[in-house]
Amino acid sequence: MIEKVFTRIANQVAHLAGLPPTFAVCVLIVVIWALSGPIFGFSDTWQLVINTGTTIVTFLMVFLIQNTQNRDGAAIQAKLDELIRVSRAHNRFIGIEHLTETEVEEIRAKCEAAAKRHDRKIAEAAANKAVAEKNGTKGNRKIAQTAAKKAVAGKSGSKKKAAA
Repeated sequence: MIEKVFTRIANQVAHLAGLPPTFAVCVLIVVIWALSGPIFGFSDTWQLVINTGTTIVTFLMVFLIQNTQNRDGAAIQAKLDELIRVSRAHNRFIGIEHLTETEVEEIRAKCEAAAKRHDRKIAEAAANKAVAEKNGTKGNRKIAQTAAKKAVAGKSGSKKKAAA
């Protein structure tokens, strides 16, 4: 019961806090406070009012925003996990958000390497097809594959030279 009430309040406050009129009201409060400085002689009490008010609002907003972000993150993670589960993706990715940062970086590096290997295979296949069509012969695949591999190797070699 209290969790649902808190969630409803947190959602509403987070929504309202992000609206332009809310920002305008906050700016208006600060302007009124600043203009009232001469009236109160820029006293310690005058400064304490704005400091206390902003501290309280900031303190409460941190918890509300964190709660909203935690729920949003968990919901997105659940959606991604379900997409992984029902697709041809690897189920071992489900739950990796609980790993350490180093472990997640290792998985990310492996995924990037796999993507690059996949890109190379696609480039080779496209080059094979292009060479075969250029030579006008589909029966001589070995020559086309060798030429395509040389073409792909030449492109990656020139990229390496350009990067150096």
